[in-house]
Amino acid sequence: MRRGELGVEIPSDDVTVLAPKPEPGLPDERAAFLEAVRQPIDARPLKEIVGAGEKLAVVIPDGTRALPRERLLPWLFEELAHVPPENVVIVNGTGSHRANTEEELEAMVGPEVYARYRVVNHNAHDPSTMELAGTSPVSGRDVYMNREYVEADRRIVMGFIEPHFMAGFSGGYKGIFPAVADINSVMDYHSAPIIGHARSNWGVLEDNPTQERIRANGSLLPVDFCINVTQNRDREITGFFCGETLAAHARGCEASLASVMVACEREYPIVVTSNGGYPLDQNLYQAVKGMSAAAQIVSEGGLILVASRCNDGFPDHGNFRKMLLEHDSPEAMLETIYSPGFSTYDQWQVQLFALILQKARVGLYSEIEPDAVRRVHIEPVADITARIREELDRIGPDAPIAVLPEGPMTVPYPERARAQA
Repeated sequence: MRRGELGVEIPSDDVTVLAPKPEPGLPDERAAFLEAVRQPIDARPLKEIVGAGEKLAVVIPDGTRALPRERLLPWLFEELAHVPPENVVIVNGTGSHRANTEEELEAMVGPEVYARYRVVNHNAHDPSTMELAGTSPVSGRDVYMNREYVEADRRIVMGFIEPHFMAGFSGGYKGIFPAVADINSVMDYHSAPIIGHARSNWGVLEDNPTQERIRANGSLLPVDFCINVTQNRDREITGFFCGETLAAHARGCEASLASVMVACEREYPIVVTSNGGYPLDQNLYQAVKGMSAAAQIVSEGGLILVASRCNDGFPDHGNFRKMLLEHDSPEAMLETIYSPGFSTYDQWQVQLFALILQKARVGLYSEIEPDAVRRVHIEPVADITARIREELDRIGPDAPIAVLPEGPMTVPYPERARAQA
């Protein structure tokens, strides 16, 4: 499997394909960017905000996110040409993910930017790289953030907006928290009651406890300018939402909601999905997002078939694989996670994974060794079409099938559930 598309034959006449509404990319992305930062939402023009002698931190999402940084950053620094490169640091907002390699960072930001500007990985696990950002108004806990970010005079966050399986939508203050926060704050943000809350879900912003912590903790230090985009399946930019963080994010979420969330009148015994392709399909940890999108409309006891390359394995960071291997069932995982006082890194993704497995069976088409897939309680699938035929032989040839070719880039929801949201 390589970067690209995977063709799958669906052996049925009763197939519902759920995909984002096709949106064309902007005809001139650079021109649209310059217009957006010069006429921002509820903010002064960007060039007026950052002074030539001020230290500037620009936070970008890490390599698991598909933001076109290599295009955006040159346009940003063109607009901020009065700011010397030595006054700028680009902080790679890894959150709790692994650091990106030098080769990855150069590809992410582009060789010219990488040669001229300092790029640093955030490390949530290293207290020596942190400084106190403030006390969380929702948890009462001290929140530490990347020192380069804390000590900057001006702060810019870059990100893209799409539905998120816990936070409602990505983008906005999520580019700061948990992206540049300490691991203890990340753990609190991902606690079992918050992750298990009914409103910590796709497309929900209001009364979402996950989003509440993102906004409260992300705004402990001033974010002077937000640059958010929406994108289509070809990673073309379809809209810029720049300016004051909350206002720009709200405008972008409205656009995303109209584009990628799709109502369904029923559930399906078979749902075929992906993880949206590169870069989100690099490991099983991220593949939970594609599973979660499918889980919104799969029948109880149904089958979710996920195509996700997973060339980076489980991945290497954290306790995700360890927790999956240590428990013999989804119920056992959840029992541990919900135990009083239990708290460990990566438990949030295990919790969501276990909740999905409680509802449905999951088959994975990937590059992970089949035995390793079986050991974490899901089924390795070598041929998606053949596996669909096998399931139809079991439940009946007329069973309806749903297909999410874009995975978490399209979020289906039962019509009745949306009316209650």
